[in-house]
Amino acid sequence: MSLQVHTSQSPDWDEAAWDAFVDAHPHGHFLQLSGWGRFKAAFGWESVRVGVVEHNRLVAGAQILLRPLARVPLAPRFAYIPKGPVVDWSRADLLPSLFEAIHAVARTRRAAMLRMEPERLDSPDLRAQLQSLGFTPSRAIQPRTTVWVDLTPDEATILKRMKQKWRYNVRLAARKGVVVREGDAHDLDAFIALMQITGSRKAFGVHTPDYYRTFWHLFAPTGRAVLLLAEFEGKPLAAIMVGYTGSRAYYFYGASGNQHRNLMPSHLLQWEAMRWARARGCTKYDLWGVPDAVADDPNAAIPDPPEGMWGVWRFKRGFGGQVVRYVGAWDKGYWPGAIALARRMHL
Repeated sequence: MSLQVHTSQSPDWDEAAWDAFVDAHPHGHFLQLSGWGRFKAAFGWESVRVGVVEHNRLVAGAQILLRPLARVPLAPRFAYIPKGPVVDWSRADLLPSLFEAIHAVARTRRAAMLRMEPERLDSPDLRAQLQSLGFTPSRAIQPRTTVWVDLTPDEATILKRMKQKWRYNVRLAARKGVVVREGDAHDLDAFIALMQITGSRKAFGVHTPDYYRTFWHLFAPTGRAVLLLAEFEGKPLAAIMVGYTGSRAYYFYGASGNQHRNLMPSHLLQWEAMRWARARGCTKYDLWGVPDAVADDPNAAIPDPPEGMWGVWRFKRGFGGQVVRYVGAWDKGYWPGAIALARRMHL
């Protein structure tokens, strides 16, 4: 077997081929697309992609993001693989070549440590495999537990799988005159205004306006993402941004105003997002993050008042999805004390 390693700095690197590989791979993810690397580059990260080629075909790879651990010249860097690497973890013959290349690229770029969050469900065997590769469990950056909604049945069945109240709210919003439409660049101001309202109401931080604008401009024009707005009498009540890779769609960002909340615009938005995803061949809709404790007990009592992600779980639990837990974040240090430093910095 002859394996070759290429990086996105190689003269013969093909970004379209990389994205097609991520799309087609069962462990591919939106955060491994080259566009996500360009997106994060706009906010201080460097991105580099590593690919393992077998018989002139990409068979494994990873998008690595890097940023300095401190704002000083020549500071050591934090390397991060979000929702990757993209590899068949049963291919023991591929893993050494892949990780050798990943570590070489990270070290060449002055990385003091590497964190990765594989797009794999948690299991004792996988944890043991990661430990055998020299990694230790760490603090998750992406939500470790989420909800997958199965989009393979027909629409009537998907609706039937929702809790009765959620199904009623979807229909109520439509019956009361809430209309969902796809937004364009002119609607970004409305989305950002709704996001600011949501952040103030729920007391959580939101990204800068440029963050949402950049996301839309990078992904929406190519069809990778959509901005959906729920309106009543021409006024935006709520909005979400959704993206997709291969057969999986992802709910990334959502916001709602303070007016006409009784019309349940957010329920209708999620339903229309599922319909948008199904029209693009997606078989799963990822609601992107719920409290980790829910994986142990989906019927756990919600704190009153709800804190952290418990509030979003109260909303997401009714859409008829399956609660799943990923294997989480795993670290490998290259410099002595690097992992301890990262944790002191809450990385």
